[in-house]
Amino acid sequence: MNIPFLSLKDITSLYGNEIHEAVNRVIDSGWYLKGEETSCFETEYARYIGTQHCVSVANGLDALTLMLRAYKEKGALQDGDEVIVPANTYIATILAITENNLKPVLIEPSWDTLQIDPTLIEKNITPHTRAVMIVHLYGRLAYTEQIGRICKTHRLLLLEDNAQAQGCTYNNIHTGALGDAAAHSFYPGKNLGALGDAGAVTTNDQELAEIISALGNYGSSEKYVYPYKGRNSRMDEIQAAVLRVRLRHLDENNAKRQLIAAYYYDHIVNPIVTLPVSIDDNSNVYHLFPIFCPKRNKLQKHLSDNGIETIIHYPIPPHRQQCYKEWNNISLPITERIADEELSLPISPTLTEEQAKYIIKAVNDFA
Repeated sequence: MNIPFLSLKDITSLYGNEIHEAVNRVIDSGWYLKGEETSCFETEYARYIGTQHCVSVANGLDALTLMLRAYKEKGALQDGDEVIVPANTYIATILAITENNLKPVLIEPSWDTLQIDPTLIEKNITPHTRAVMIVHLYGRLAYTEQIGRICKTHRLLLLEDNAQAQGCTYNNIHTGALGDAAAHSFYPGKNLGALGDAGAVTTNDQELAEIISALGNYGSSEKYVYPYKGRNSRMDEIQAAVLRVRLRHLDENNAKRQLIAAYYYDHIVNPIVTLPVSIDDNSNVYHLFPIFCPKRNKLQKHLSDNGIETIIHYPIPPHRQQCYKEWNNISLPITERIADEELSLPISPTLTEEQAKYIIKAVNDFA
């Protein structure tokens, strides 16, 4: 049996007729940028997330970058300010911070949650701290009441990187609506994926939304008038139309991921393999299903030899990357353990029970 990590073709085919109809609708309209599809998606996604505003952009990194840039234009952030961020995040979170001449303060995750450790946040707050960026990594909820209280007490912005957790909730509130603003990625492999790159920022701050919209349109909200030094970062009409289709099916597809995850939890029993601590399904939409093994590379080869494709997320943490060589000597043991032991198993709305059983048997057979 051959099992791909994620078949985008199979996922697209689930709603192929609807997607073809949506794409053809855009082609026939003759309007390909900043049109009705994008406007409708922004309205529908804001309604789904539970915010007043959604501003579409070209990709998830732009969403993060322009969100922070807009706060600088508002005067809430300035060069050199510190942003507390989990050390084990994907590098895009860090890139957005440094691109804005802000200083990332890398905080270890908790091994139990794989998310930023709330107990370490307050002791790392300095007079220069202005924001906390939580990252709902793997589709798991990162927000806690403690983090909310810390941000309120110290008057810090609470920002969300929601690139991997579309549909995740806390007390019936969607991630993306838990803080002051949130960045979203619709890269094809996400739970809510486009047919190319796309992203968005959600917020209840009207001024912030207007600034982000202008920044992504060369710095202009009025033709040929440029109050900001902006860039070209726009979601095209085809991506918006496809995302409107996929948004309608997001919750049912997340439910399929949750069923597969429950099956993994119930049946993976190999003592050399550690599963992430299980949390309530409302707090986990299983963008990824990470497992941990001290012999990770041998386990990956064993699974590959059995026709099972897996991916490592992420083998080199940001503080060990050459582009941040000033951090290379920092010791972050939990982040480094995650990088050394993590292996993501296939999980998607199209994975069958038969395939899940085959994967489980292969994992359990690994010695």
